[in-house]
Amino acid sequence: MLLAYPFRVLVPRRAAPEAATSVAVALLLLAGVVDLVPPAVVAALAAGAGATLAGLRLSRLAYRRGTDPTPRAAGVLLDAAVVAAGLTAVVLPLAGIGHTIAVLIGSLVVAALSTAGLNRLPGRSRPAASVRLRWLVESTGPAVGLALAGWLLLPTDGLPVPVRLVAALTLGGLGMASLNAFAGPRRRSGASVCRGGVLLTVGGLVLLATLPSAPAGRAALLAVPPLVFGMLLVAVGAADAADDTEPVERVAAAWPRAVLPAAVLLLASGLHLGAGRAPDRTSVLLALAAVPPLVLRELLRANDAATSGRRAAHRRPTGRALQHRRAAPGRWPGTPEPRPEGALGVPEGAATATGAGSTWSPDHGSAWSGLNRRPASASPGDRAALLDALAAIGDVPAPAGALLLVDLHGTEGFGPTAREDVLAEAVHRARAVIAPDDLLTGCTGTGFAVVTAAGPVLAYALGTRLLSALSPPYRLAGAMLRVQTSIGLAEVSGAGPADVLRQAELARRRAVQLGRDRVEWYDAFLEEQLVRRLDLERELPGAVARGELDLVYQPVVDLADGQPVGAEALLRWRSPVLGTVLPAELLPVAEDLDLVGELEWWVLDRACRQLSDWSVGVRELWMAVNVTTRELTTPDFVQRLAAVLAAYGVPPERLVVEVSEPRVAGDLSTVVARLAGLRSLGVRTALDDFRAEHASLAQLRRLPIDLLKVGPELVGARPDGQPPLIDVVVNVGERLGVEIVAEELESSTQVEGARRGGCRYGQGFALARPATAERVEAYFEEFPSASR
Repeated sequence: MLLAYPFRVLVPRRAAPEAATSVAVALLLLAGVVDLVPPAVVAALAAGAGATLAGLRLSRLAYRRGTDPTPRAAGVLLDAAVVAAGLTAVVLPLAGIGHTIAVLIGSLVVAALSTAGLNRLPGRSRPAASVRLRWLVESTGPAVGLALAGWLLLPTDGLPVPVRLVAALTLGGLGMASLNAFAGPRRRSGASVCRGGVLLTVGGLVLLATLPSAPAGRAALLAVPPLVFGMLLVAVGAADAADDTEPVERVAAAWPRAVLPAAVLLLASGLHLGAGRAPDRTSVLLALAAVPPLVLRELLRANDAATSGRRAAHRRPTGRALQHRRAAPGRWPGTPEPRPEGALGVPEGAATATGAGSTWSPDHGSAWSGLNRRPASASPGDRAALLDALAAIGDVPAPAGALLLVDLHGTEGFGPTAREDVLAEAVHRARAVIAPDDLLTGCTGTGFAVVTAAGPVLAYALGTRLLSALSPPYRLAGAMLRVQTSIGLAEVSGAGPADVLRQAELARRRAVQLGRDRVEWYDAFLEEQLVRRLDLERELPGAVARGELDLVYQPVVDLADGQPVGAEALLRWRSPVLGTVLPAELLPVAEDLDLVGELEWWVLDRACRQLSDWSVGVRELWMAVNVTTRELTTPDFVQRLAAVLAAYGVPPERLVVEVSEPRVAGDLSTVVARLAGLRSLGVRTALDDFRAEHASLAQLRRLPIDLLKVGPELVGARPDGQPPLIDVVVNVGERLGVEIVAEELESSTQVEGARRGGCRYGQGFALARPATAERVEAYFEEFPSASR
């Protein structure tokens, strides 16, 4: 047991078979390199080991209990694919001379089964046709470069030229597709990992078919790593896609797709020339074939710019916006003299703040009726002046500049006159910040627009200065009113004026979604994210009734002996339209739609039902459920929860209700009362996301809690050399009789730091990953004596 402990710390229990298989494969490769074992036998043994382990992993997915048949169907097909890949490689030593055709047939079978399995895998995404076309064009050039590298590296003896060319092209396509899977915008999703594993597996089989497998042909050993590790990644990715435990990146990693193909091609060219071989006709043709995709990519970009220009062709610069800039510095034509700070009367003449025929109309509304439409009730004069200014900037030979849309929040409960007063004061403050040549004009009823000729960096700096200028309170009828500001920034770089305005509005909406009081810059992925948000808002209502919600469970472990003591229920939305949606993306939408209460009571009901099922065999484990302070502070929360516990016959002490510490301060007295009511019922309480700040530590004394959950940032050493803050938290916890749970532990170092710091319990990927009820139950069965 003592000897096994370091191995368990360094290699999680779940990954131990993969680690052992990797070591065995490495030893086999070493034996093949030194000619102790024939390369074909090395390939067969390594592939057999990888296929066996991956097949066992996928068999659990294929035949696990559950009501959703989609992951099970994917598991069956992918299981058959890795078994077919293993059998194809094992046949090599027995196939003799005809092994190339046998392996190619096996590769086609593997590809067909894998494609069918991937199409049934949860969490897969299908980008829009335009996005797929752009990725295809941008990937073709590097793929041809990888094909050229394959042509240069593949052996010339015993391999017909057509077979060698087809193999090189296939390897180039598979290699680039693998890079797209592992470096794309969803590279951390299980579906992408599984797809990349499939591509590596098929690529390894193609290499086995083309590289010589005779004892003297050690080049065949190059096929072993992608083949074996590809099969293992298929199993890992499929399991993660079924449980959706990995976070998803929204931005593609650009450097692997740009750097790795070029590096491989450079290495292949060096080896080819170093061997004294001159470039042949096929290598020259392949090099030339990489040029058309680059030209097509530039044509697409030029077409995008031309489309934007055609949209704005009917609106040519009139010079009116340029005349605005010639007005006196700091003033608009027709506006009154600047007023003292805090004097909030509507100035006489403010109705002509934009001048030259445009009207300043603060109360013209701000409804935005779609991503591709104009503000529904914006003043035509204001909009015309704004579009003219953008057109004037965009019409210069080297367009530069930016549009900032400024929106004020917090005046909704006041009448039109008060809103006009606040907006007039905000305009006065903004004029003191912008440059004399910048254009300031009305755009919406709750904000205004600024057009600047400055570059993007200076424009962003202007946005931050506007935030600072607009943040101080506004004096209104003897009272001080605080408002929030959202600023959307779009760069003017050849796009049409209407497109720039639309982009700035999208960025402003993003600033609102992220919490306001911030500047957001439009980028290529912003529009996709906002469309995703609209899809979420459309699909989420009714998800409970349609049976689309699901729970996964992450075990909580006693750090002293490694025994599980409980689990935390985590919500997943399995949408047939959007795929699996995680809480980080789901809950903000639910809050905006006022659906949090419905979702949380579904989670409480389902978690208590699962806890009742687990209590049949494991009676001493607890279940933790997250609850928002908004739901916790409802008057009947304790009574409703007691009814759920009674309905499933769950002992109250087996349920832990978690509430987030940063949110309790808003209604602390009511939160304290509800937590006390839960404890009197017998339910345990926990404070999540605890921050070791003075206010948090002082607040901790008032809260009736049993468990305190802290993040890994409190476990590690501090930059100033002081002891970790976990020492202070554990000290306070001991005095208050509160147990400490270290969560989000993702490495053995963090686990050891939490244990040394005095945390009794731990939770995180380094200990156990979130999984379905069946898999967690099987995990619990490994610890028959678990009881806390």
